[in-house]
Amino acid sequence: MTVMTHESEMVAMRHAMVASQLRTNAVSDARVVAAMDSVPREAFVPADAQAIAYRDTAVPLGHGRAQNVPIATGRLLTQAELRATDRVLLVGAAGGYTAAVLSHLVASVVALESEPALAAAARTALADIPTVTVVEGPLEAGHDAGAPYDVLVIDGAVEAVSDALIAQLAVGGRVVTGIADRGVTRLTSGRKTAGGFALLDFADIDCVPLPGFARPRSFTF
Repeated sequence: MTVMTHESEMVAMRHAMVASQLRTNAVSDARVVAAMDSVPREAFVPADAQAIAYRDTAVPLGHGRAQNVPIATGRLLTQAELRATDRVLLVGAAGGYTAAVLSHLVASVVALESEPALAAAARTALADIPTVTVVEGPLEAGHDAGAPYDVLVIDGAVEAVSDALIAQLAVGGRVVTGIADRGVTRLTSGRKTAGGFALLDFADIDCVPLPGFARPRSFTF
């Protein structure tokens, strides 16, 4: 009888995620598929969550946060049409997983996280990847010091993309994000032009909520 090691079990689960969740659900960019097939997702979640790291669900990270669903991240990165020369602002870095995937696909990544414990975990997990810089601060404020960016990836659902984030995009820059609307999440994409910015829906997929992006509530009697 063959006894699988923890590492070999994780590799098998990663390959199964790619085969059953990504390839069957329009994650059609071969580069994204290859990157998600090579990055050990379990290395970016707490030890007690590693067993569910590859399930088709959000993975609890503590502090009221969760790692985004694999298919949501895969679809966002596919829709972003990433190029090897891109400078990316990743909003909602969490434990660092998506930043690690992006490092296989683009020139540089600024990974923004608002939760101090998660930012610290991401810095540790990504320490050997020189093209990724982890910064800590409010997600909705972005990181102006690294602007302009070619791509904005918001790895979760927000009620609206803040003006501050759009301002940090280069003209022609692309945006992919989850949008939360009355309890329903959908994936959207857009491009900044000299005349403005707009998002278009491209998939109805569950996406983890990110803090700091609530729309101002209008006053009612």
